[in-house]
Amino acid sequence: MKVLLFSRPQVPHTAEEIRQLFEAFRLFGFDYAVNEEFAPIIRKMTGLELPQEKIYGHRTGEQPSGTVMVCYGGDGTLLDGVQRLDGAPVPVLGINAGHLGFLTSAPNKGLETIFREIASGEIATEVRTMLRVEGDFPSRPDSMLALNEFAVQRHSAGMISVEAYVDNQMVATYHGDGVIVSTPTGSTAYSLSAGGPVVAPTCQCLVISPLAPHNLTMRPVVIPDTSVITLHVHMRRSDAFITLDNRTYGLSRGATFTVRRARQTVFLAVPHNISFYDTLRNKMMWGIDIRS
Repeated sequence: MKVLLFSRPQVPHTAEEIRQLFEAFRLFGFDYAVNEEFAPIIRKMTGLELPQEKIYGHRTGEQPSGTVMVCYGGDGTLLDGVQRLDGAPVPVLGINAGHLGFLTSAPNKGLETIFREIASGEIATEVRTMLRVEGDFPSRPDSMLALNEFAVQRHSAGMISVEAYVDNQMVATYHGDGVIVSTPTGSTAYSLSAGGPVVAPTCQCLVISPLAPHNLTMRPVVIPDTSVITLHVHMRRSDAFITLDNRTYGLSRGATFTVRRARQTVFLAVPHNISFYDTLRNKMMWGIDIRS
């Protein structure tokens, strides 16, 4: 069995935690590979010099059966790690070294227990929908896939206008700060901050959420994930940009984008059988009596 370890330099690593990771690899006999940004951190903090064949770059490439990607950090780290897979059917496990962590649900304590579950094949996985975005990018992105959301946003003072169509039927023209198209997985990310609904990740839908609309009757819309969304962006006195998850790109005037459910999916590992509803209660403190 092989582990693709992914992390980012800005994650607050400790030498002890890194040593625990590699001790778990040794204990359970895992082959492993580490992303090129994390390898120097490992060397600096632990003195471990990784051979070149144990380091991968912007794409993981073809992997043997039984490979698991382990993303050590927060949800942003997991989103970056998923992009390295480029749609490959490799289960992804997030170990939370961040704060809120809806995707990275495994705690960073008890790493040996987590890797024992991986070795024994006891970790369940959930299939998560991704978006595929095509349109007037200033330059072709490394990946046109997004796990959480695609967003069009204003960059400076002044509003932008986004005409939204679903299956060639006009929904609305959103005058304001922009619009978000999210997957069920992304419903607890940026879309939630914009007033969108919490959607169970197994639902077959997409969510269109306006950002600070000037018309106060505008509300998020939930549509089937078989739909094709077309967005026409109009700017007069304001600049705008687009994001696919946590990747940002500039935007030219009059740009048009098409958003649909991607053919590729993400297999998100669920350690200790932690359900989506467990995560909601724990992360959002639902059910906590604040009167005491």
